[in-house]
Amino acid sequence: MTEFFQYLASGLVTGCIYGLIAVGYTAVYNVTGVVNFAQGDASMLGALSTVGLIALGVPLPAAILVAVLFVGLVFVLVERTAVRPAGASVIRGIIVTIGVGVALQGAAVIVWGTDAQPLPAFSGEVPIALGGVTVPRQAFWIVGTTGASMVALYLFYTRTYLGKAYRACAMDPFAAGLMGIPSGTMRGVGFLLSGTVGAIAGIIVAPVALMQYDSGIFLGIKGFVACIIGGFGNPIGAALGGLVLGLLEAFATGYVSSGLKNAIAFVVLLVFLFARPGGLLGEFDTVKR
Repeated sequence: MTEFFQYLASGLVTGCIYGLIAVGYTAVYNVTGVVNFAQGDASMLGALSTVGLIALGVPLPAAILVAVLFVGLVFVLVERTAVRPAGASVIRGIIVTIGVGVALQGAAVIVWGTDAQPLPAFSGEVPIALGGVTVPRQAFWIVGTTGASMVALYLFYTRTYLGKAYRACAMDPFAAGLMGIPSGTMRGVGFLLSGTVGAIAGIIVAPVALMQYDSGIFLGIKGFVACIIGGFGNPIGAALGGLVLGLLEAFATGYVSSGLKNAIAFVVLLVFLFARPGGLLGEFDTVKR
């Protein structure tokens, strides 16, 4: 049972990261219909930007805040200068985001090199023992930050005027435009949310998993699979899908073979695409295309 709970704790922590990245996917998809394949690179850029700011002498809290805002603004700029000029074609938009991801990786190599960069743990390196289960202190930051981010996004979507306008564009962009809601602005909001949420995910995981220029590729793939599991476009489903994938990886690694950690994501992806392409919860109920 000790092993079981150890794998359970590991899976929940990993699943929270996947869930955050998956939620970033939904922020762009709901408004544009585009799958932002640069989402994982937002996590990489957020973590490495924080590392760079700390190296310049910026305190950790300020470095995190500046890095998150920086990545959010970068993704707004990407929407304005790269995705929007591609027009209404979803395929062109997806291809553009792939190119953006490659460009971000190249920029990261130039600035930080190819070596993995460390980020200090927020509450020290000594793990905590809970009933025989060893949990890194950073795990509590990961779970807590994920929970707080989900609550903040829920309140944004349901309690703010901007969030309601965003959901209106997700439901019917044409009707929202007739009501005076600027769809272009809402597209920018979607990319801003995508960048900031992705950056947060990268920053909180960096102390337990070193980050380098190509780390975003694997995180992006896992977030994409989490979206497929939960239902693409559904933020609640994305978070659930991340937890499911994290738990499956943890138990497969512990009870079968560590070599299955990366393979399990592709196996689950194929299973859901063939057996339940709509995911566990289906698409977000406000999205009608």
